[in-house]
Amino acid sequence: MIIPQNLIFKITSATIFFSVFHLLAFSQQPNDAQFAVTVCGNSDFSLDVSGIGIQELNSTNTCSSSENNSIWLEVNIAVAGTLAFTLTPTSSSINEDYDFFIFGPNVSPGNIGQAVRCSTTNPAAANQGNNLTGLNATSTDVSEGPGANGDSFVSLLNVLAGENYYIVIDRPVGNSPFRLEWTGTAEFPEAPSNPLLENIESTRLPSIDICDGLAPFNDNITEFNLTSLTQEIKNGATDVDVTYHTTESDANINVDALGNIFNNTTSNQNIYIRIENTTTGCYIINDFDINVSTLIDFNTPIDYNVCDDDLDGDDQNGISTFDFNLKTQEIINGISDANYAISYHTSQADSETFTNPLALNYRNTSATPTEIFVRIKDIDTGCIGFTSFNLIVESKPVANDITILQCDEDGIPEGFTTFNINESLEAITNGDSNTSVEYFLSLTDAENQNNAIDGNAFDNFLNPQIIYTRVTNPTSGCINFSEISLEVSTTFSNNTSIELCDIDGIEDGFMEFNLTDANSSILVGSPANLDLIYYETYTDALVETNPLPTIFTNTLAYNQTIYGRVENANNCYGISEITLKVFELPNIETEFETLYCLNLFPETITLDGGIIGDSPSNYYYEWSTGENTSEIEIDAPGTYNVKVINTNGCFKDRTITVLPSNIATVTDIKVVDALQNNTISVFVEGEGHYEYALGHINGPFQDSNIFTNVPAGLYTVYIRDKNNCGIVESLVSVIGFPKFFTPNNDTVNDYWQVKGISAQFQSNTSIFIFDRYGKLLTELDPLSSGWDGTYKGEKMPSSDYWFKVKLEDGRTFTSHFTLKR
Repeated sequence: MIIPQNLIFKITSATIFFSVFHLLAFSQQPNDAQFAVTVCGNSDFSLDVSGIGIQELNSTNTCSSSENNSIWLEVNIAVAGTLAFTLTPTSSSINEDYDFFIFGPNVSPGNIGQAVRCSTTNPAAANQGNNLTGLNATSTDVSEGPGANGDSFVSLLNVLAGENYYIVIDRPVGNSPFRLEWTGTAEFPEAPSNPLLENIESTRLPSIDICDGLAPFNDNITEFNLTSLTQEIKNGATDVDVTYHTTESDANINVDALGNIFNNTTSNQNIYIRIENTTTGCYIINDFDINVSTLIDFNTPIDYNVCDDDLDGDDQNGISTFDFNLKTQEIINGISDANYAISYHTSQADSETFTNPLALNYRNTSATPTEIFVRIKDIDTGCIGFTSFNLIVESKPVANDITILQCDEDGIPEGFTTFNINESLEAITNGDSNTSVEYFLSLTDAENQNNAIDGNAFDNFLNPQIIYTRVTNPTSGCINFSEISLEVSTTFSNNTSIELCDIDGIEDGFMEFNLTDANSSILVGSPANLDLIYYETYTDALVETNPLPTIFTNTLAYNQTIYGRVENANNCYGISEITLKVFELPNIETEFETLYCLNLFPETITLDGGIIGDSPSNYYYEWSTGENTSEIEIDAPGTYNVKVINTNGCFKDRTITVLPSNIATVTDIKVVDALQNNTISVFVEGEGHYEYALGHINGPFQDSNIFTNVPAGLYTVYIRDKNNCGIVESLVSVIGFPKFFTPNNDTVNDYWQVKGISAQFQSNTSIFIFDRYGKLLTELDPLSSGWDGTYKGEKMPSSDYWFKVKLEDGRTFTSHFTLKR
């Protein structure tokens, strides 16, 4: 047989250092020569091993290495040829470093001698392009390494039939498994075969499917006896050994055999069979699945609820009768060809041992819920399943007999009116909200649930009249019955009203009413201990629906009638009308602001109540000054309050704020002049708000107190109070020097003079005029019209002339101007 390709060995990633004790405890691992994996003609390996076992490589071996994580293989040659292989790590990383050592021929564990082939080259250190290693036909060296020495391949071996060799594969660096491909021509001994698989191309036997036969019967754990399967595989051979294992690794290295009789550990489990030729040591691995199940092909029953019955004379003691035939039909419903034996028990133990089955017509003896355990056996297969459900006895709902007394206030005292029977639900059911109640004219209708009447609005036609209730618990379906006597009363209660001013800040005719404010008026003269409930309509009051809260906002603006139902122990005593009135407030301007000019004192101004759209004479006034007229006169700033009251007594407060104002007081005027951009800044004090104008009393006025680009000259500054308290004015001078003059007697620029000088401003100023050569031509009177362009009666020619000015305030200016003719 040709040696099979692609034998795969798996190595764990962890590097483990074992103690001697550990080696003894786990000695049968392929880490040592004595436990080497035998290579057979059809061997495929899947091993999970690590460590080194006993260190069997030492300085007497070649290639200068030792075991790190190793696997030992024993190769027996059946047909002569070449022994060669390629070892390929699963990871292509160049850092995965595998070494190997071959000992033989015909050596034994403990006496393996010198390696005949070995390679300990490190592929990364040797700068190889891959991390493969092995024996091939192109290499000539028989050993190489360690480290950078070699290319990881050495020369193949020529082997003879009957020889045996030990191959150690070691991984000093990395954690990757590897694939081993045999490339030589030598052949290995034939592995044994499984006669049960000779006619099919598979290594798997059919699965074994059985029912759970061990108590507890629902854990899917049971006993397997594979003695007969072992005999079938051996088929009479005396040199074949068959063992069973839970992992393929255990089967390969023949450890932890299960034995022919064992219990499974999971419901679905893979079992590996090792079939070994005890003469050659060759073996094969087959496998099969074992599947353990319980009976699950049935319906899980729901809890069994019944109503309390009175067979024992008591329908409230929680004892009733259960028909288990109904549960049997539920369990097998929809399951075709079901051939089941079903029994009912009070404990799981009884159901498993089939002890004390209950009668199918079962009556409980203790309070529920009670769990019932069901044993279900498939008579055809013998499989047994289990389930359970609860027995629950539902109590009957409470249904009390009561009397309802209703008012007859429709104006016709004939004893007929409308009843809202549902208002008495709490009395009927003792307040049990988990019930539904229906009403009928006869007990027969109630029992048959026919012709129910409207419990919210029933008009009686007899006085008194009996009707019947059917009370149902919708969860359990249990029912009960009672009688209700309807009676009509002709007593009455008082009408009244509640009046409020519209003071909630919205003034829309809606207000919050405290309805209890009407209680005393309605109940005056009535018996004690009556209850009073308010409703928006008469019908609501009659049938007791939609009661109003104590604090109620009217739904009709300004005027609305509601109703108060007076009751005596939930029976109607009378229905009163309550008028809710919302009065409008005075329509006034509540906030007003005005001004008083302090400079006009003792003049007065008039303040009024701010009435809008009505005559002030229709209202009353309470001023903070103590006056009570619609208008008052005041002569001082301040805050003035007035309460304006209408004829309904509703009022609003008006606040008038009188702010002070006054004409301005000029504190300073600053002038920056004798420049191209002359400015005037006006500084004032006062209670007013001011605006400013320059030169004209009618403006234009500006908010800023600063004037810019002001030509030289004399000006009047006007300061006006924006609140119309008056205008103040002040003179101002802006000094400036004309750049030229034209003395041609046309009345325009005929004289040159310093501008801004007057008897009030800079009157003691000295002014000197020179020609271009510095000759003094004249000294001007600062209050005169100026220089006329002559010197000693002679007209001076057109030219530039110089001036020197010493102002009264001490400032001195020297510059020139042009005379043009």
